[in-house]
Amino acid sequence: MNRRHFLVSVGAGGLVAATGVTAFALTRTPTAALAPWAEAASGHPDPRRFVLNHAVLAPNPHNRQPWIVELTGPLTMTLWCNLDRRLPQTDPFDRQILIGLACFAELAAIAATAIGYRLEVETFPAGEPWPRLDQRPIAHLRLVRDGGLSADPLFAQIPHRRSTKRPFDMARPVPAAGIAALERLSTDAARITAVTDPAILGTLRDLTWDAWQIEAATKRTHMESVDLMRIGRREIEANPDGISLGGPFLEGLSLIGQLSREQLADPASSASRQGADMYRTMLAAAPAYLTVVAPDPSRAATFAAGRAYLRANLTVAALGLSLHPVSQALQEFAEMDGPRARLDRLLDTGAPRRLHMLARLGYGPAVPQTPRWAASTRIRTA
Repeated sequence: MNRRHFLVSVGAGGLVAATGVTAFALTRTPTAALAPWAEAASGHPDPRRFVLNHAVLAPNPHNRQPWIVELTGPLTMTLWCNLDRRLPQTDPFDRQILIGLACFAELAAIAATAIGYRLEVETFPAGEPWPRLDQRPIAHLRLVRDGGLSADPLFAQIPHRRSTKRPFDMARPVPAAGIAALERLSTDAARITAVTDPAILGTLRDLTWDAWQIEAATKRTHMESVDLMRIGRREIEANPDGISLGGPFLEGLSLIGQLSREQLADPASSASRQGADMYRTMLAAAPAYLTVVAPDPSRAATFAAGRAYLRANLTVAALGLSLHPVSQALQEFAEMDGPRARLDRLLDTGAPRRLHMLARLGYGPAVPQTPRWAASTRIRTA
């Protein structure tokens, strides 16, 4: 179940009755769309390509993969936002897109340490873009050889990092040692906190569900997700971004006419109703939450929060825990003003501070890797 992964139970009988079910299931993995994960693990002699092959595996909103990197020298690069990959309805000021770009930069920095380099990151060299991201660069990146540098311990977690969009085990609380490890990641630039107070958790669960319903009931924001859905292996491999609806069950339902964009766009359809029920169940299964708060709403502070979130996501993987961003209540379109204000009051994160990430934290099941565009498709030369 991805961010809009509406699992549908209707039509299962027809799928099971179909011939060649086993053979069909064995061919549904979008192998080509998952190749970038293996490419990162295989290494690369060019240090720029080595770090970029890892950076493209970073978490980002709606899996839009909004990065473009220009190779400007043997050890230098410039990071840009691909403006066609923004989310203007749910992310009207490109705040979430910028967090995804910051995750990209931090993953590149972690990967650099594995081959004896520091990655110097100069953010917004031409100034901070407002009110939206524009043609100005996000960051200049420079690899600096450092013979005394050890690999960042989080490097080993890159293949294991996930955004686990499944219900978590409510019988297993997050251990105190894990909470302490996450909160130690806090800096002056970004504060990381785990929310475990039962008096707050129930309200948070209700609030995240309310926010999800608002996004789903607002046609323009809902359609932004529907338009980015990739149904089945062929669509996922043709466009390994957006919201993947894959696997033999979902693709089988699509083939027998039980799952389509038209059905998912219609809130009255069986697919949409059952998907909403499953999403509500998932949001209710949150034994704890992780938050990332910046001291101010500047672009620089947002970028720092994104880098901090990436480190938290990898730390969660190292602890054997699971993480799932629930970003609807943080979004800045008009219909979400009420839930966002309630969330700030509940967590005491009002202005001038900015709550940038809210994520379910707990023990979840293993989930597959997410499709990605290869780094080579996101590189241009100066």
